[in-house]
Amino acid sequence: MKISELDQIQKMLQGESYISDNAIAMSIFLAMRLEKPLLIEGPAGVGKTEIAKVMAKALEAELIRLQCYEGLDSTHALYEWNYQHQLLYLKMQELKVQDISKLEETIFSEKFLLKRPILDAITRTEKSVLLIDEVDRADEEFESFLLEVLSDWQVTIPEVGTIKARHKPQIILTGNRTRELSEALRRRCLYLWIDYPDFEKELAIVKTKIPEVDQKLGQQICAFMKELRELKLEKTPGISETIDWARALASMHLTHLDKQIVEDTLGVVLKDWKDIRHTQDALSELLEKTGVVSRMG
Repeated sequence: MKISELDQIQKMLQGESYISDNAIAMSIFLAMRLEKPLLIEGPAGVGKTEIAKVMAKALEAELIRLQCYEGLDSTHALYEWNYQHQLLYLKMQELKVQDISKLEETIFSEKFLLKRPILDAITRTEKSVLLIDEVDRADEEFESFLLEVLSDWQVTIPEVGTIKARHKPQIILTGNRTRELSEALRRRCLYLWIDYPDFEKELAIVKTKIPEVDQKLGQQICAFMKELRELKLEKTPGISETIDWARALASMHLTHLDKQIVEDTLGVVLKDWKDIRHTQDALSELLEKTGVVSRMG
């Protein structure tokens, strides 16, 4: 029986040790089939960025990453002129008689163009994966600039003109919902929401990423994380913190949780002192719900 493309994507993700589900596999499949950008939203640390990395590895494509931040403008995302080389070239041409228009045409050519992530992805001749990470951290003006790329697969440089994609990159955008993205941007993308995993999925992730972890310890870690996320925390820990914690405890050859170990290693899981204090106050209840109260003596 011929394996469907959807099954191939599932196997692709599994081959890169990414624990997926049907919604994730379907979203990737449709984004690739329809050649549309995929917008992935969800809490921090749930594996959004990892999808782009896995796709690039599985497709044997170059991963080009644009990390968004407040104040990011199109110039830093698209291109910059190599002013030092332009000045050097002009200096070298001072003694030569040359038509001014031709000189301008030369210094504003691709020879002196520094390609930033978006232009790099657009002009590549081979397949690439463009990751626009944490797009909600950038300003609304940057979103407007992105619309041309996401809808027409092209960018416009005033000195050069419009550059169309030689090979459409696979575009993945991620966001943590720090602000609401525009409807115009959303319309141009397929959409995927990734939430914190349930117990079974998180345990599967831990066992895949840290195969040496004790079975009982892995179960207790995932149960504790599930209860921990129910607290009102400033920065709720994601899967990446679970993996770090499991790796740390496994490196100490532990086989179970106890209150002292949890207290001593909270800094691996929580990155805010108020969250640590809040968790310490609720620790006995959390451990009881996790099922390790008998280990506390």
